[in-house]
Amino acid sequence: MSTRFLSDEQLERLRSFPDIGREELNKYFTLTPREHGFLDAPGRGPEARLGLAVQLCTLPWLGYIPDDLLGIPQAALLRLAGQMAVFPGMLEQYDRVTRKRPQTRSDHLKAVLKYLTWKNPKPGSIQWKELEQFLLDRAMEHDTPSLLFQQAVEHLQSAQVVRPGAVTLMELVTTARAAAGKLTTQKVGHLLTGSMRAGLDRLLVEDSEIGTSRLRWLTTPAVEASVPVIGVSLDKLLYLRAMNAHQLDLSMLPRERRRFLATVARRSTVQGLERREERRYPILLSLVAQSAVDQLDEVIALFDQAVSARESHAKAKTDEALAERAKKGEARQLLMDVILPVLNDPGIPDEEVGGLLRGQIGLDKLREVASLSWKPLPRDHGRLAALEASYTYLRRFTPRVLSVIDFQGGPGAQDLMTALQMLKDLNRTHGRKVPAEAPTSFVSARYADYLAKARKAGDDTAFRHYWELCVVLALRDGLRSGDVFVPGSRRYADPGTYLFTPEQWEGKRAEFCQLVRKPAAASDFPRRRRSRRTASSFLDSTCAYPSSHPQRRRTGVMTCPRSLCPAGPERRCTCTPAMRSGSGSSTAP
Repeated sequence: MSTRFLSDEQLERLRSFPDIGREELNKYFTLTPREHGFLDAPGRGPEARLGLAVQLCTLPWLGYIPDDLLGIPQAALLRLAGQMAVFPGMLEQYDRVTRKRPQTRSDHLKAVLKYLTWKNPKPGSIQWKELEQFLLDRAMEHDTPSLLFQQAVEHLQSAQVVRPGAVTLMELVTTARAAAGKLTTQKVGHLLTGSMRAGLDRLLVEDSEIGTSRLRWLTTPAVEASVPVIGVSLDKLLYLRAMNAHQLDLSMLPRERRRFLATVARRSTVQGLERREERRYPILLSLVAQSAVDQLDEVIALFDQAVSARESHAKAKTDEALAERAKKGEARQLLMDVILPVLNDPGIPDEEVGGLLRGQIGLDKLREVASLSWKPLPRDHGRLAALEASYTYLRRFTPRVLSVIDFQGGPGAQDLMTALQMLKDLNRTHGRKVPAEAPTSFVSARYADYLAKARKAGDDTAFRHYWELCVVLALRDGLRSGDVFVPGSRRYADPGTYLFTPEQWEGKRAEFCQLVRKPAAASDFPRRRRSRRTASSFLDSTCAYPSSHPQRRRTGVMTCPRSLCPAGPERRCTCTPAMRSGSGSSTAP
């Protein structure tokens, strides 16, 4: 693994002074009285004081001190020189002196570190080992060397540890990446049995049945919710289950590490993974484990989209039928505009009404309007009947989806789960008639009339179609609302898994209650409610009259008139307005 992941230009920037902004200038290059006292130690000349001040301010700013102090931004140098009343050119003299006598620079660095309580890490020291462990932990989360380098710099600066040389830090990053790979292999070693290795190797072999490698086949996402695509997604899911990918437990690896390894597998070629030799197995293992979950979610999402697409098509057909019906209804409405005035006119004898209307409207027009069929609409305006036209299409994938996916219901979905199991049994046994005890409570009210009419007419085929469509639609809606969930899914998981268990909540209750300023014990709530009721009664009694009322005292406490207060004489009380009117009782304090 190469240790050079930064260019020469980047390395040069990491060894020198960068540009400085106004905020950084004010924050890091403003000397305090205590720092003036440190710099003005006896025996130090102006050049030594200025050179020491540059190092004192640079270390907290950059986390390291560049070798060339003359590269300091001019604004920072002028600011320091002005505060110390020293000529800025003294820094050049300090540079010449320290080049002739390097020990002076070393002594000054030690003095700065001691004053700032910073540490200069050496190989084998505590700070060095902590840095190695930090990089290993971060490398287990991701493998981007430049990001690891930046995180190491930020960690060292927050821990007040001087940053090692850029090349040295690059070597530490490379070592951490290699160690993370070895640690990953060790953690998943017990899962890499002979059969599992053989299954993972088959992912890299081109399969004549599908015309490509299983790796590319698994990592190619679905692009549309069609019957062939749903079939391929189900094949992928069953292939992964045959490898027991859905039972793999990779919790020993950080989530970020698992996601990173799976991403590497998706982006790598077959040849690239083959060249990794032993290192490819943790990568492929993470891929199949994550794909088992992703593929399950994909199948359910495609099922949702395909059903919703047919429902939308049925809605569009229904809307067209309603628009056509409205056109026909307009002709009937125009006739009513002619008929109603005649019927409402008491001056027209009843025996003349028919002849009058036929004369005004015309027999041809009456026959034309009467020939138009006009049946009452069902509650859903015929949408389920329009969806029934897609029954054959839906049957091309719904039976297989229902047999492969383990749908489970939460509270309130028991009837739907019972109906779902009945439908699975009918599909498995090729049954045609829905049992008489089949539940229908989950059916939407707007579709209930279809089932009732089909059952009343004894039409078992229509009842089966409508009942199965209602089961599929209710299942789709339950997945969206969370009433129906799928074990092993991430997107359609049981909502209860997102909650704390009683054991988890016990350890977090005090902290959470403190954050929301609520008592941790339930027994404290009644006392608080009583105190609120007392306060409410007090406010009611004091605010019953406006502030300008003569009976309100200067303290703001209400004094009831003798004629209104049930307590008798004019005294301070807690009467409510209803009590003062004689509809209640009160006790004076």
